[in-house]
Amino acid sequence: MTDTIDWKLAEKVADRVSGSDPFASSYHAVRMESDFESLTTIAQAHVEAEVGFVSQAGAARARVVDRTDWVRANLSSYQRLLRPMLSRMEDKLDGPVATLSGKIAAVELGALLGWMSTRVLGQYDLLVLEDENPEDQDLVYYVGPNILGLEKRHSFPPDEFRLWIALHEVTHRTQFTGVPWLREHFLGLVNQLLEAADPDPAKLFAAVGRVADSLRTRTNPLKEGGLAALFASTEQLAVMDQVGGLMSLLEGHGDVTMDRAAASSIPSADRFARVLRSRRAEANPAVKILQRLIGLEAKLAQYEQGERFIAAVEAVGGPQLLNQAFAGPENLPSMPEIKDPSTWLARVSPTASAA
Repeated sequence: MTDTIDWKLAEKVADRVSGSDPFASSYHAVRMESDFESLTTIAQAHVEAEVGFVSQAGAARARVVDRTDWVRANLSSYQRLLRPMLSRMEDKLDGPVATLSGKIAAVELGALLGWMSTRVLGQYDLLVLEDENPEDQDLVYYVGPNILGLEKRHSFPPDEFRLWIALHEVTHRTQFTGVPWLREHFLGLVNQLLEAADPDPAKLFAAVGRVADSLRTRTNPLKEGGLAALFASTEQLAVMDQVGGLMSLLEGHGDVTMDRAAASSIPSADRFARVLRSRRAEANPAVKILQRLIGLEAKLAQYEQGERFIAAVEAVGGPQLLNQAFAGPENLPSMPEIKDPSTWLARVSPTASAA
């Protein structure tokens, strides 16, 4: 199969945008690898005790990477995830148009991943495929130079900060490996979006119409998901609403858990949280435009919206009521329910909401 996206070009662009960093060849990399191997194990025990469900995939495995390796890992995941959609697109795009489109897509993807590689601290790779090397799957990644940079800039105690980061990422792993149906449900939603993707010029005109309508109503057409939402069909928007609700729940749950689990071992947790939340909010105008275009603005809002949803639910019925959201796909909150928790409570636990 001829690649619709020029993946090698995407990697080169990402490397250029992320910039060089001596982290991989420094003594910091060796120490951090050792730290996160033990801290990830410690975090798993604390997270499972806090959230009330246990990973069914065994012990979490850590991998400390530099920005280049993080980009490569994500490009590999994108290749696996997008393979079916790109195969379909090849039937519609060929010749010079396909070549040009592949290079444009590569530059856009490479620039995005390169910029993100300078910001991300950790990531759980939830893709598990039978035809891939098991050693490169089900990993908790930690981006060493970014973590080290924050520790130096803000004088964070490394042992505390690294455990705090591990708690967040291990929470995500525990969500996807401790809730039996969650991984397949999430990937199913993603596949629905990809299956509906179609290089149809008519969608350009629909998007223009949405922009015009937004200008008329004085709303932001990119607010709920960037360009992807702008060009999405009605069916895709419905799926994006489900994905948004799920991700808000998971991100809020991750933030709440990292603040609670092992709290006695991390006296500086409140300061870490303030700095990172401030870091999310701080951006120059050009970066804010980029965040809005790629949907990262909506992604950042998921943390706060998810935390508010969790606080509202727990105020009514504690963590036990919140765990009903993980009981089955039908109990997951939609994006409107995330924004108005009373509607979720009325649907899932009418007795509790009435009380």
